[in-house]
Amino acid sequence: MAKTLLITGANRGIGLALVQAYLADGWQVHACCRSPENATELQQLSANYLGLTLHPLDVTDHNAISQLSNTLHDTKLDLLINNAGYYGPKGYGFGNTDVAEWRKVFEINTIAPLKIAEAFFPQIKAGMPGVIASISSKVGSMAENTSGGGYIYRSSKAALNSVVKSLSNDLLPEGIISVALHPGWVQTEMGGPNALISAPKSAHGLKQIIDNLTPDQSGGFFNFDGTPIPW
Repeated sequence: MAKTLLITGANRGIGLALVQAYLADGWQVHACCRSPENATELQQLSANYLGLTLHPLDVTDHNAISQLSNTLHDTKLDLLINNAGYYGPKGYGFGNTDVAEWRKVFEINTIAPLKIAEAFFPQIKAGMPGVIASISSKVGSMAENTSGGGYIYRSSKAALNSVVKSLSNDLLPEGIISVALHPGWVQTEMGGPNALISAPKSAHGLKQIIDNLTPDQSGGFFNFDGTPIPW
């Protein structure tokens, strides 16, 4: 029987590359983004893969998250990937932090992954049980922060890592593995053209990690090449 994935932020970048990788491996994929009707590449994939289902979802709309969970109440999820993310303003320094943008980044990067995990807990538990993988960033590591700045995005990913650790403590007794993953510096709209790796290469590495996770790795923070990252 085919395995099943639910992924957010699936319309571009790493999310789209992950959708392609899992479809190619024969998975059933529920791909979420704000406007599937405008997601040209997802629409093309949908025409070629019967296993792809598209769902409109704004991850900051908690009612919409609950409604989607109700729609998929009979679906057993082997994997949930919290991929949707938002960087916020770039290039600002100390003394110029936009508080409204900070709240928006936290809503998307930190609060949404937990609310989605809560909403889809029954489906993940039913998935023999499944895995919750949250796309974080190395810039959220306290140990790796040697340059300062980036207050908004850094803090949102550090907080996400804390959410992942608590999810692991709470859900591992239910058999559910929860991890934080760093995709690398990827050539996406967020990463920019000078980034070091392509989205497909990142997705391949992330999938390799997820496919081979063991319970003792739950609560961990891993680079796309499989190496652990210090908190």
